[in-house]
Amino acid sequence: MTEATALRRRSAGFGIFTLAMVALFIGLGVWQLQRRAEKHTLTAALTERLAAEPAALPLPAQWGRLMPGRDEFRRVRFTATYTADSDVMVYSSGSAVRDDISGPGTWAFLPARLSTGETVVINAGFVQNTMQDRAQQDRAVTRLVTGEPVTLTGYIRFPEAAGMLTPAENMTKRLWFTRDHLAMAHALGWGEVAPFYVDLETPVPENGIPKPGALEVHLKDDHMQYAITWFCLAGAVVIVFGVWMKAQRYPSS
Repeated sequence: MTEATALRRRSAGFGIFTLAMVALFIGLGVWQLQRRAEKHTLTAALTERLAAEPAALPLPAQWGRLMPGRDEFRRVRFTATYTADSDVMVYSSGSAVRDDISGPGTWAFLPARLSTGETVVINAGFVQNTMQDRAQQDRAVTRLVTGEPVTLTGYIRFPEAAGMLTPAENMTKRLWFTRDHLAMAHALGWGEVAPFYVDLETPVPENGIPKPGALEVHLKDDHMQYAITWFCLAGAVVIVFGVWMKAQRYPSS
């Protein structure tokens, strides 16, 4: 095999590799731009839902047709009565949708019964509590359970799935680490509950504990930075190939 033939084969092999890498990096960059456009569309839709006037809670016959992509964060207003069943603390290190929440604490989840007999789980708000003190949360929640109907305004939310590293629930403290109200209902005997829970906006207790509040959308948007990075890598690969080709054709003496 002559040196020229070997050079052509090396150049062809490196050229194919370069084209593959450029195509991959450009594809990833375009995908990030598409994700950015989708993220902006989602942010606009969620912002519109959060700003809308509260609607009536969907009828129980409609609950099975609700979908997170279409119905999550919809504002609703309804009347229900908090039950005397055990509540659940859900640990939180902060909130991505509440500007007024910072630092560790717990969300107070408890069931409320509609006048028609169905049960909806309510996230009644945030309890600032770094040690997950069960006694403190009990004192906060007891004030809510009056046995009287109350008009609630909030946002439809859907249960979270636990990750591989998510700690298991602590049944002694009734402490969860994911907002999975269906698992809570099963473990604590709340009975059949709605497939969604409601993040409470109002009313706010007189002492502010638990602390409900309005939600705001803050979706992380780093897609443009990622797209630029991928496009730069594609350009860098082309430059490296060009430098290599020049070195092959004009080797230093």
